[in-house]
Amino acid sequence: MSLSVSSQSIFGKWKTIDDETGEEKSIVEIYENDGKVFGKVVEIFDDAKRNAPCKYCKGEDYNKPVLGLNIIKEMVKSGDAYKKGTITNPEDGKVYDCRIKLDDDPNRLQVRGYIAFFYRTQYWIRVEG
Repeated sequence: MSLSVSSQSIFGKWKTIDDETGEEKSIVEIYENDGKVFGKVVEIFDDAKRNAPCKYCKGEDYNKPVLGLNIIKEMVKSGDAYKKGTITNPEDGKVYDCRIKLDDDPNRLQVRGYIAFFYRTQYWIRVEG
């Protein structure tokens, strides 16, 4: 029973896939803290980027290591999705409004960053274990 419940949840570890190149980039762990949802980079596949700081990030995230950085912040549940939070692209420091929800396949997560009516969508793959 617990396996089917967790497979229907956004919580856990997800492999990020670049929507332009199809490259596997990192593992992000999505978790809840004080009723809000966050996503932290827990693994980076490119050895050259593994210890890189977020040199383009603003505010408290400036120059923090990307590994361990919360790139998804302050999401709240709204119907079948999580909204009203942000996602940061650590490669350029840009912060986008964010919506995340499970795809029709519960092992695929739809991650959408947007500004006004313009958006970009990635599909992340659940990591078991």
